[in-house]
Amino acid sequence: MATFMDVHKGFVGVTDAQLKEAHAADLAIEGEEGVHFEKAWLDPESGMVFCLSTGPSKEAVMRIHERAGHPASEVYEVPITV
Repeated sequence: MATFMDVHKGFVGVTDAQLKEAHAADLAIEGEEGVHFEKAWLDPESGMVFCLSTGPSKEAVMRIHERAGHPASEVYEVPITV
C-alpha cells in the first residue's frame, strides 16, 4: 500500500464536529476502493484540510473523497517517512 497526503480547500470556518463528520463519510466507504484514511487536520482560518491515507492509488483516494462529497484539490504520494 502506498501512503498519500491530500489537500482540500474551502473549509473556512469549519468546526471540529464538521471535520469529524466529513472524515466519517470517507471512512464509511473507504473499503470499497481499498483506501484507509488515517488522520485529518484542519486550519479553519485558511480553510485548508490535510488528510493522510493509505491505498492502492492516488485515483482511489480521489474517488472516495469525491463520493463522500468533498473532493481533494491535490493528492500526493509520500513514499519517504522519517
